[in-house]
Amino acid sequence: MRSIIFRSLTALTVLLAVVTTTMAQNTGFDPKRMNTSVAACKDFFQYANGTWLETTEIPAAYSNWGSFNILAENNRDLLKEVLEKAAGNSGAQGSEGRLIGDFYSACMDEAAIERTGIEPLRPHLREIERISNLRDLHRQIAVMHNMGIPVLFGFGPGPDLKNSSLVIANAGQGGLSLPNRDYYTKSDEKSQETRDRFRQHIANMFRLLGDSELRAWSNAATVMRIQTRLANVAKPPVEMRNPENRYHKISLTEARQIAPNLDWELYMNTRGIPAVTELNIGQPAFFKEVNQMLSEIPLSSWKVYLRWMLVNSAAPYLPKAFVDENFDFYSRYLSGTQEQQPRWRRCIMATDSALGEALGQEFVKIAFTPEAKKRMDEMIDNLFAAMRERLTKLDWMSDATKQEALIKLSTFKRKIGYPDVLRGYQGLQIDRQSYLGNALRSGQFEIKRNLQDIGKPVDRTRWGMSPPTVNAYYSSLFNEIVFPAGILQPPFFNFTADDAINYGAIGGVIGHEITHGFDDQGSKFDAEGNFKMWWTEEDRKKFEERADCVVNQFSSFEVLPGLNMNGRLALGENIADLGGLTIAYEAYKKSLEGKPRPANIDGFTPEQRFFLGWAQVWAAKAREEAERLQVQTGPHALPRFRVNGPLSNLPQFAEAFGCKQSDPMVREDICRIW
Repeated sequence: MRSIIFRSLTALTVLLAVVTTTMAQNTGFDPKRMNTSVAACKDFFQYANGTWLETTEIPAAYSNWGSFNILAENNRDLLKEVLEKAAGNSGAQGSEGRLIGDFYSACMDEAAIERTGIEPLRPHLREIERISNLRDLHRQIAVMHNMGIPVLFGFGPGPDLKNSSLVIANAGQGGLSLPNRDYYTKSDEKSQETRDRFRQHIANMFRLLGDSELRAWSNAATVMRIQTRLANVAKPPVEMRNPENRYHKISLTEARQIAPNLDWELYMNTRGIPAVTELNIGQPAFFKEVNQMLSEIPLSSWKVYLRWMLVNSAAPYLPKAFVDENFDFYSRYLSGTQEQQPRWRRCIMATDSALGEALGQEFVKIAFTPEAKKRMDEMIDNLFAAMRERLTKLDWMSDATKQEALIKLSTFKRKIGYPDVLRGYQGLQIDRQSYLGNALRSGQFEIKRNLQDIGKPVDRTRWGMSPPTVNAYYSSLFNEIVFPAGILQPPFFNFTADDAINYGAIGGVIGHEITHGFDDQGSKFDAEGNFKMWWTEEDRKKFEERADCVVNQFSSFEVLPGLNMNGRLALGENIADLGGLTIAYEAYKKSLEGKPRPANIDGFTPEQRFFLGWAQVWAAKAREEAERLQVQTGPHALPRFRVNGPLSNLPQFAEAFGCKQSDPMVREDICRIW
């Protein structure tokens, strides 16, 4: 699933400009946020957003700040009213209103959480302590996977990459607690400091569980040894972008040969997985190492590791001491956040994560109209038409490949606002007694019903995000673009705004998601969503050469002294921005055909307003730690580069603002793919 923005360690982190009362004006645009003393052709990000950047402080509870954040908070303000009302009503047991009200209430009851302490964890801690042989260990791994705790490796259902109509079992690398394997393997000073802080954090958590100082530090060393060994054999993030490094479908017999020390039958039976004869082992070398570890690492060390993974996953649902320690490392140290979100905001995010479908139904009643959905449909139609025309006129692609690309484009599906088919929560038990209990049961409920999909046809009505989410995505396996109602609000989509602004903002987002179907990863999947090369060899070579131009451009952007963007890691998103803006601009120009030319507004032409719409959508500030985290985990460029990077490749931008070839916002070697 490819999205317009990125996810942080603890929650969806989003970036953007402020939604203030000025957004209510008919233009949907606020010139007061600009800094016109900076030339548009020198630094368009500063030109469009400079005054806002100078006068805006990042709130202490955030690692970055901008309109994505503000829009998400506006959405949560609406959800707060919904949840407080639900919490005050005693609806029928099992009704969705009762579920969200009880979940939110249990989360808000800090006194009960403090009284309960770690009692909800004790049965699970006792299960771990009772492990006496490898068979017990395998069973416990399966039990913890059913709880959503990512121990040792990943395992779950998903479409077969080469037969996207069928759900199969997938196993892949995992078992880590830092953002990715590079945090364990890199030898620079900052990485070493991070590992030292991580060991301290692990020891602190073990002390909170009741371990002595000496034992806590010994346990921290054990966890680091196990996770470092897993990290050393895991594929790095850039390699994981290649579908070939995520797909190796084999028989269950072959899986036993790769990892004979792992009791596959016991694992699957414990998890309640339907009988399978084959599965996708995403990274066979990783499982060969897991196999060795199972025979070489003593059970006592495995127990320590499992205790850590349990408490690390449960920490946000435990008493304040655990929550604070978890926050201090993952949020304060890794991303620079200075203080926690208010309890009610955290509880809204937790409710959305656990019961997003139910909460989303209430959100769309308030925040999304049929008229808005119709307007989005029209814009998407126009963007598809622009992309179709671009594909038809490409001068570097052969007719054979071009025909396949057009077929793929013609089969794109779209989802707007909210799901039309609801799964519901029948059988899920939520109460007001235990926040952790609710979190565990809701996770187990979702995992259990998803496992039952294995061996069945893919349900293409499913959504990967809840309706209030401020994000959008493209799925290569479903060949679909999805826009939750949460992002279809100002400043992205303003029903009363000037068309130029809307095409630059939400039009750019639509174009971005369409282009994901033709980026370095999406272009390896065909019209049916199957991992299949539909290119001629020569055309693919030409595509890779053009993609390398984008890699080199973004790799040249310095984030902090000695730290540049990773153009290879962020390639898909940067291709999507470049292609998305191109087709959004052409769609906007086409929408003007046969109409009088729109008047200038605030002194800006329609063409200039289009690019200002895009730039102000990506206005954002971030702390140094957050920028470092984003560069290392990807896959998106920082906002200032998402504005200046693609625009410097567009002759349409240079023409709109009268830029000369010698200006910084005009690249000498233009990157152009779609």
